[in-house]
Amino acid sequence: MTTIDTVTHRVTKTLRGMLIAVSIIGIILGILALVWPGATLLTVAILFGSYLVAAGVFRVVIAVMADSLSTGSRWLLGILGVFVIVAGIFCLANPFQSLVVLAFVIGIGWIFDGVASIAGGATGVSRGPRWLAIVSGIVSIIAGFVVFLLPGLAIATFIMFGAILLIVVSAATLITLPFRSKSPAIA
Repeated sequence: MTTIDTVTHRVTKTLRGMLIAVSIIGIILGILALVWPGATLLTVAILFGSYLVAAGVFRVVIAVMADSLSTGSRWLLGILGVFVIVAGIFCLANPFQSLVVLAFVIGIGWIFDGVASIAGGATGVSRGPRWLAIVSGIVSIIAGFVVFLLPGLAIATFIMFGAILLIVVSAATLITLPFRSKSPAIA
């Protein structure tokens, strides 16, 4: 075997090992999310709150350090950063309530996306058939309102589908992984 073949062999084995490890971890995490959805939701809530705190700190730092921004923009960015930090702290103080906020954010996003899809379909700006963009927009708006009406159920459903998809994708990765390389140099 040449040096290049040896390096290729090692890289292939390492990548294969990483795929196997990530797939097994994905299956385990998916099963844990299905078995203990409450703990999964708590973890998501804590990550959401932590993200908000980090994003707020980032905005404040940019407001203080970005000399290229106008004074008004810097103040606005700094004040927004402080509000985001406070929101993150509230989310960390009451993690399950923050999940409702997260559901509302998702619902708002779907409603705005639906309105944009309908507008794109109505004006002919959308890709594909106009009717499909309009139908997609209507479904998105309905889904957004459903999330507003049933935020707890929406979040629980997201966790369930996410866990199932994590298991399916991880298992598919394991199943489709070749047992050995077809290259004679990488046996």
